[in-house]
Amino acid sequence: MNKPMALVGLAAATTLLLAGCTSGGGAPAAESAAPSEEAAGAGAELVIWTDAEREEAIATAAAAFEEETGATVTLVQKNFEDLRNDFVAQVPTGEGPDITVGAHDWLGALVAAGVVSTLDLGDAAGDFEPVALEAMTYDGQLYALPYSLETIALVQNVDMVGEDAPATWDELVQRAEEAGAERPIAINTAGETGDGYTMYGFQTSFGAPVFVQDESGSYTTEVGMGGEAGEAFAQWLHENGTAGSGIISTTVDYDINNELFNSGQAPFTVQGPWAMSAFTDVPNIAVHPIPSAGGEPAAPFVGVQGFYVSSQSENALLAQEFLVNHLATEEAQRALYEADPRIPAFTSLAEEVASDPIIAGFLASSQNGVPMPSIPEMGSVWDLWNAAEVQIINGADPVETWNQMVSDLEAELG
Repeated sequence: MNKPMALVGLAAATTLLLAGCTSGGGAPAAESAAPSEEAAGAGAELVIWTDAEREEAIATAAAAFEEETGATVTLVQKNFEDLRNDFVAQVPTGEGPDITVGAHDWLGALVAAGVVSTLDLGDAAGDFEPVALEAMTYDGQLYALPYSLETIALVQNVDMVGEDAPATWDELVQRAEEAGAERPIAINTAGETGDGYTMYGFQTSFGAPVFVQDESGSYTTEVGMGGEAGEAFAQWLHENGTAGSGIISTTVDYDINNELFNSGQAPFTVQGPWAMSAFTDVPNIAVHPIPSAGGEPAAPFVGVQGFYVSSQSENALLAQEFLVNHLATEEAQRALYEADPRIPAFTSLAEEVASDPIIAGFLASSQNGVPMPSIPEMGSVWDLWNAAEVQIINGADPVETWNQMVSDLEAELG
């Protein structure tokens, strides 16, 4: 993954946005990051879809916005699981909101449906983590205001293996063996289903991304898992499966993974912040970026949440004004964090909450990571990818199985 090129491309994309480019998907681009009198809101209404967790924080920013502009902000609470489908269905009819909260991996489907507008953050773009902006960028255009990050990282039992991070997979295994652990690491494979998401950091350390990124950082439909890099990862997976060391096993699902770590049977695991509450029996925990298995940095998937503007909004400039000048502020981002504590995408706030070493570890992992692809083609990947990994872990020929998966995926993508 060409991460530096992705960030260079993102800077170029921001320059284009500042120049007023329009969306390649036909959605109108916002004209200005600070629309002053043109966006005067007296008598206008902004409708914002949100879930229960974030409603109060948005309401606080909305109250100040109403006082400043004379506009009315109406918040509509929905189940997060319903937001994407409802947005795609209702925006074309004129019944959708002006703004919705949502996840970055919806972006490809939203752009394909023509229901989102591009967004110009102007100078405010510099306040956000680069990976968050990259996640909300599609074909070189920024489409949403990011506000939170989540990813997985290496979690370790300090009392067993110390606090320092292992730099490599081999060092991790060695330290666990020296500690006398029953098994070096617990890695969730979702049992016999497979879990390419959890394994992805190790895969990218071999230089085998799921899809190739272009110079703007956007994902192309070119499968990046083939060739020598993908084969090397498959061989590593085989060597650590049932035919080799047995460290990685398809008997481990999410709950078993957490029990192995919580009980001290494994001093390391790869998990997200959502699992930390399960580790009640491990009093001293450290969190670090995932160690490299293939020689390159491990880049796990990063998930980002943020706010989209409807392409059919009758108050697009007003929506832009609200996002850029009222939600893209430290005060509003802090309120969102306090309402639903996720790693902030707002850099200064992220650095502040990273005074907690657990949060700092997950933040560092996200800074190493890459956005999960938001292109529609990603939906075709999971079944083939997960199944191939399970077969290899269970002893199938690694190169043949992996290459067949890549061929089948390329054929399915046309």
